[in-house]
Amino acid sequence: MLAKRFINRLLTKTHFILVLSSSLFFIISFCFLISFEDGDGIAKVALAFRDSLSFAKTSESFYPTPVLKDNSKPYPLISAQGALAIDLNSRIVLYEKNPDMKLLPASTTKIITALVAVDSYKPGDVLVVPNINVEGQKMGLKAGEKITAENLFKGLLIYSANDAAETLAGNYVGGRDAFIEKMNSKSAYLHLKNTHFDNPVGFDGNSQYTTAKDLIFAAEAAMKIPFISNVVGAKEEVVKSVDGKIVHYLRSTNELLGENGVIGVKTGWTESARENFVALSQKDGKRIMVAVLGSQDRFGETRELLNWIYESYDWQEVKPKE
Repeated sequence: MLAKRFINRLLTKTHFILVLSSSLFFIISFCFLISFEDGDGIAKVALAFRDSLSFAKTSESFYPTPVLKDNSKPYPLISAQGALAIDLNSRIVLYEKNPDMKLLPASTTKIITALVAVDSYKPGDVLVVPNINVEGQKMGLKAGEKITAENLFKGLLIYSANDAAETLAGNYVGGRDAFIEKMNSKSAYLHLKNTHFDNPVGFDGNSQYTTAKDLIFAAEAAMKIPFISNVVGAKEEVVKSVDGKIVHYLRSTNELLGENGVIGVKTGWTESARENFVALSQKDGKRIMVAVLGSQDRFGETRELLNWIYESYDWQEVKPKE
């Protein structure tokens, strides 16, 4: 009996030492790797380190891989200046056209506006509409009107209201300029390398730009927040001021909602930017994100891309070696 207890303790200590040694090896290796990297490189190594551990846990970490069929149709020819489609589960690119080209974001800017605002306000927070004179799409806010942050989010993301964007920015601690600075900080945090903003609305400017790739990453981050994903999935809403005296009727600018599994996310248009759109399609367990920028037909071309993807790819199960 004493010999058995001694052996069990010895095995336990040996197991502990092996685990500790293994952990120290990974940590030392990680530190060695990042010593040769800049700030962005550190982030990449950290993500790779994290992913290597998570994939080692279980075979369930492997998602089906999209593979082009032998008889697939030719790649679609679209007018968009930049476009990208990604299978979010496997992270595989399904279609691309100038995905890193810097282009005008128009109101897809409001994805980042929403991400900053959702970090700054609770849905029930009451904000006061400032005396703003903004052009373009508006939900009809009145100067001095008191309205909840939740209702402003709905105006921002459902109806793409410019006055909602300016109200969220104007009520930010530090003011509008601080809000815009936070938008750029958020973009850097999300590793959107080719994105910059000088306004929360999406007005054109030399320092207001993004890419199809950056838009997909921004939209993916936004759709992980249940509050935002619920709002962008609404086709229409009626919201009111806190006292109920001012009513705002909102109808979604997203014409593809409910079609081909589309559950969001954001449109954009200016005369110079042309038509922009980023869409998330969830269908049969698949999650496809599509972004088109500088299009002459954003909804038609997104529809064409989604139809082509679902018809042209087979999702094949990945079985890890045992």
